[in-house]
Amino acid sequence: MGVEEQRAGKFYVERDVLDELCLDQVARRRTPSTTPPLKERVKDSLRCSMPKLKRSVLSTLPVLSWLPRYSVRDNGLGDLISGISVGIMHLPQGMAYALLASVPPVFGLYTSFYPVLVYCILGTSRHISIGTFAVISIMIGSVTERLAPDSDFTFLNGTNGTAVLDVTARDAYRVQIAASTTVLSGLFQVLLGMVRFGFVVTYLSEPLVRGYTTGAATHVVISQLKYIFGIHPARFSGPLSQVYVNRCDKILIDICRHLPETNIGTLVVSLVALVVLIVVKELNSCYEKKLPLPIPIELIVIVAATLISYYGNLNSQYDVAVVGEIPRGLKSPCLPDVSLWGTVVGDAFAVAIVGYAINISLGKTFGLKHGYKVDSNQELVALGLSNTVGGFFQCYSVTSSMSRSLIQESTGGRTQVAGVVSSVIVLITVLQLGTLFGELPKAVLSCIVFVNLKGMFKQYLDIPALWKSNTVDLLVWLVTLVCTILLNLDLGLAASIAFSLLTVIFRTQLPRYSILGQVPGTELYLDTDTYEEAKEIPGITIFRSSTTVYYTNAELYLDALQKKSGIDVGKLLTRKKKRDAKKKRKDKKEKKAKKEAKKQNGVNGHLPNGTVHPEDKVDVEKGSPDLKENRTDIALTDRPTNGQVNWAYEQQWTGLDLGSETGSHGDDAITQTSSTVGEETRGRSSDTHTIILDLSTASFVDTVTVMMLNNIFRDYREIDIDIYLAGCQVCVVEQLSRASFFSESIPKSRLFTTVHDAVLHSLRLQGASDVPIYECGFSLLLLCSTL
Repeated sequence: MGVEEQRAGKFYVERDVLDELCLDQVARRRTPSTTPPLKERVKDSLRCSMPKLKRSVLSTLPVLSWLPRYSVRDNGLGDLISGISVGIMHLPQGMAYALLASVPPVFGLYTSFYPVLVYCILGTSRHISIGTFAVISIMIGSVTERLAPDSDFTFLNGTNGTAVLDVTARDAYRVQIAASTTVLSGLFQVLLGMVRFGFVVTYLSEPLVRGYTTGAATHVVISQLKYIFGIHPARFSGPLSQVYVNRCDKILIDICRHLPETNIGTLVVSLVALVVLIVVKELNSCYEKKLPLPIPIELIVIVAATLISYYGNLNSQYDVAVVGEIPRGLKSPCLPDVSLWGTVVGDAFAVAIVGYAINISLGKTFGLKHGYKVDSNQELVALGLSNTVGGFFQCYSVTSSMSRSLIQESTGGRTQVAGVVSSVIVLITVLQLGTLFGELPKAVLSCIVFVNLKGMFKQYLDIPALWKSNTVDLLVWLVTLVCTILLNLDLGLAASIAFSLLTVIFRTQLPRYSILGQVPGTELYLDTDTYEEAKEIPGITIFRSSTTVYYTNAELYLDALQKKSGIDVGKLLTRKKKRDAKKKRKDKKEKKAKKEAKKQNGVNGHLPNGTVHPEDKVDVEKGSPDLKENRTDIALTDRPTNGQVNWAYEQQWTGLDLGSETGSHGDDAITQTSSTVGEETRGRSSDTHTIILDLSTASFVDTVTVMMLNNIFRDYREIDIDIYLAGCQVCVVEQLSRASFFSESIPKSRLFTTVHDAVLHSLRLQGASDVPIYECGFSLLLLCSTL
């Protein structure tokens, strides 16, 4: 498309110059509706009707909105295949991520069953797969290992004096801690959802979430190294635990110290499993469009490793750590240990926020892709009840998994019926097949965890992308990563959110301030530093900030206004006060001299007060050479060299009493006034008579902003500069009215709809008689009239 085609459109506008009062009349401003009293609003919320009851039930139980209309013909086959595929993935991931949570693998299978069923009833997303997830698992694991370390369950053998670890008691207590933390986390989510607090996720920006999950992946890798090498390093928790061990040694150095103790059999199993998993997963990615279903390599590796371990006696002959006995059947529900809540409240809240952030981000992504709405508050309630119910059945916290969700979508899943099918697969495994995996090496589960972290480690590619697009987001990403690694997952999340909010504050404190100029032939006003054709209008300064002005940047706004306009208000006011004080002293002396002159008789035809005698008045009017010369000097000084009237100082000259004195007194007055003008012109642009503040970027005003605007009007009025506001949004005008900003000294007629309206009004007041008619690529005709 050429330039000619781009400029083909034209429009013509003919209207009056509109200030805020005229705009209300022309646009017929509605009377603001009064908010009903609190009592009436409570009554209305409690009032019940059938449509309202139906909406409440359907919003609370979304399953009732789609299950009655479920089409088996359209969705049945896709949901069945998708559910089987996701259920197969649940088995290895559930057992593997249970190791991250430091609980026995079977509890990972429980976690892949109960919460999934609850979410199928209450959730609003049709494609996400709820269950175990690496980040949430490692967050739970940090809590369980901190409150139930191995040292608390180690005792000396009375026979040979060796240390013995009571694994059964340790695992039972860790399961109790994980379940209590999960219930408390779920309650947090339910309460936040009930008070419509789903917007809390907006404070977790995408760079923050991606940096956090990348940092959590680092924790996952470090926690799984002991299973890969078959070693037993010390476990440390808390801030800086990933960096410092035993006061000065790094944790990786501690692992390296134990490398001579590496179990060769475990290492061989790990390497073989890693190679097979990586190769087949890459084949799945390459032939994704050709394969009807992805190869379930994780399940195949688990089955193969279990058979090899069982028939090769890897545990007894090569000391390869295995999963151990997996009980058959489901656990009966039990109450969580409420006494632990005071200890884990911070961790539970962090788990609740992170789990919800991951869940809603995936849910909204699939919702936008497939054209349905995901209710953020209902998702918070659904996830919270999934965790709460699951906690009573000794599950740990859940959220959606990206890998399983992608499989559920790509294999044809369209509703949460796929989740029910996957739960049936897990149930069959727990009831009948779970005991067969007792000889599964733990190293294989760790390898599955490693391979599934590929997507998180690919997030390091965000660094060059953010470097090119937004350095502030890159800084948030890096700070979040470092804080998560060094300060652990809970404190790291808090520090990251605080830093992210600080960047927002700093951005509003350091906006871009601009002087606007008019693009010739248009009503557009653009930054003169950015656009060469934008020219300032003589005598008018148009100032704009790129962000809302409020208490943190109000002082900076004032400083920038003075710097950009070249008008130092403080100096001008100080000089004016000095001049007024000097004039006051002079008037006082003259008054005193007049009183003394009254006591004497007039001399040479002058009266005692120094005025001309009436008989000599005619001669004075005819003009003595001295007076004529003085008046000529004043007239010349009153006009700047560029031929434009300095309207800001017009009143000062017209107010001079030139006939009050004669002779040398008149010359002194003229010389003094001229020097004063010279000083003032050094403090400001000599032809500036109007400043227009473009507030189109403001979304609100606070009390500090209102006080600042009042001070601007007051100070610039004293140096005879008119101030106008332009482009204010309706909400800003209402807030200014409520703050009693408008008054006799600052009427609403000082506020204009656009910058161009304010410019035309100012030019009209200053005596510009020509009406601009613009003709260019499009034409705009503005007829300026005084309303």
